[in-house]
Amino acid sequence: MQKILLIDDDASLTSLISQFLTSNGYVVEVLNNALETQHAIDSFQPDLIILDLMMPDIDGLTLCRQIRPTYHGVIMMLTALGDDIDEVTGLELGADDYLCKPVKPRLLLAHIRAQLRKAAPIGGIINSSGLVIDTRKRIVSVNGTAVELTTAEFDLLAILANHKGQVISREDLHMQIFRLEYDGIDRSIDLRISRIRKKLAVVAPDNQLIKTVRNTGYILCD
Repeated sequence: MQKILLIDDDASLTSLISQFLTSNGYVVEVLNNALETQHAIDSFQPDLIILDLMMPDIDGLTLCRQIRPTYHGVIMMLTALGDDIDEVTGLELGADDYLCKPVKPRLLLAHIRAQLRKAAPIGGIINSSGLVIDTRKRIVSVNGTAVELTTAEFDLLAILANHKGQVISREDLHMQIFRLEYDGIDRSIDLRISRIRKKLAVVAPDNQLIKTVRNTGYILCD
C-alpha cells in the first residue's frame, strides 16, 4: 500500500483526513509537530507528503525547502490563505501540488491519486497474489499462465493494479478510462470487470483477485 505523511498542527483536521485516506486504502502517518518531519520521512518513507503552510513551529515553505533536496516523493501543500504568491513560492521550492483549505475530501483524493500516478515509473512489472502485469509489454499472467485481455480490459486492470489494495470508485475509473464524468447509469466499467474476472478465473478459479466494494467501486487485492 502507498504511504502518506500528513503534517498539520490541526489535530481534528488531520484525524478526519487520516480516516478518509485510510478508508481509501492508504497507510497514513500524522505529524502535528513539523520539527519531527525528517525523522518521520526516514522511518516511514512516505510516497507522498501533505504539508500545511501555516504551522507554529516552522512554516510549510521553510519545511518544503529543507526536505526537498533529499526527499524525492510527492509534496502537496495545504493552506487557508489562498495567496497566489505563496502558491508560486511553494511550487518554486519544490512542491508538486497546492490546495486551499477547506478542501473537499474527494477533491483531495483525486489530487493525491493524480500526483502518485505522475510519480509512478512508466512501465514495469506489477505483482499481486500470483497476478503478474507487465505494463510495458502489456502482458498478463496468473501463476505463470498467460491471460488474453483486450486493450480496454488491460487498461482497466492496469489502473486497479497501480492502486492495488486501494478502493477505486466507479467515478474515478470511468473518468480515467473514458475521460468523462460518470452519470451513475453507465455499466461499461462493471461489464469490463465481469469479463476480466471470468478470464482470470479460468486459470485461477479459487483466487478472487478483484473484489467489489458495495456502492463504491473495486479493489485489486494486495
